[in-house]
Amino acid sequence: MTTDALFAGWIARTEQQLQAALPDPETAPRRLHQAMRHAALGGGKRMRPLLVHAAGHLFDADPALLDAPAVAVELVHCYSLVHDDLPAMDDDDLRRGRPTTHVAFDEATAILAGDALQTRAFEVLAAEPLPPTLAVACLRTLAGASGVAGMCGGQALDIDATGRAQPLDDLKHMHALKTGALIRAAVRMGALCGGADETQLARLDAFADALGLAFQVRDDILDVEASSEQLGKTAGKDAAQDKSTFPALLGMDGARAQLETLAATMRDALAPFGTRAGALAALGELAIHRSH
Repeated sequence: MTTDALFAGWIARTEQQLQAALPDPETAPRRLHQAMRHAALGGGKRMRPLLVHAAGHLFDADPALLDAPAVAVELVHCYSLVHDDLPAMDDDDLRRGRPTTHVAFDEATAILAGDALQTRAFEVLAAEPLPPTLAVACLRTLAGASGVAGMCGGQALDIDATGRAQPLDDLKHMHALKTGALIRAAVRMGALCGGADETQLARLDAFADALGLAFQVRDDILDVEASSEQLGKTAGKDAAQDKSTFPALLGMDGARAQLETLAATMRDALAPFGTRAGALAALGELAIHRSH
């Protein structure tokens, strides 16, 4: 099966599972339920669920075993976008080509929708009949990546750094938490479901760390080069908010060179797996060359 066919199948599975995991929009509290669905079912690349499935595929994991981790990590990601778009955070009114959740509904409902998406993610993982050791490992992985040592901590560092120049190492550390931690968790959960050993997990962590940073470098480049219509969100936000970015610190040529270095790191990390890692390698390439 081609990589494109694999991705299409995994995205279809994820969409079906997300629909099932989210509450009925016609049951009370309707406004909250509708806001949750607006946030989670509004398109998107589904990169994190794809990484779960691609990592599990590397070890011939049963796709049904990967559904819950794939949905859970996407729910956490969607919650983070809802909160990130709020006026108190990045203050954006466009996401995935549609009004952000607080614009489509209201700020209070958006906050609650984000909270509910996050807790639903852990409900989905806990309800899945996974072997107990595997279930705990996935829960621990996702929780660690979502909290102060991961995504939330990275967001706090981002807020603290707004309006001042960051050293490059600080910028990398911030994005390793804000963006990279959830990407690393997606890869790790898929690998755990496939029975990966510690050596294999370490290699996949290295791949995921490089992928997470590459995803952010590309995001920074697109924020400069692409239009709001192309991105599905407001372009030029980083410059408008006086944020440190890879192009700002390294120049566009330097940011592109950083991408090439990260691409080489990803290839090296996956090399021992050979062609079996083709789906993961393709997602790495997608992160580097994506246009939105």
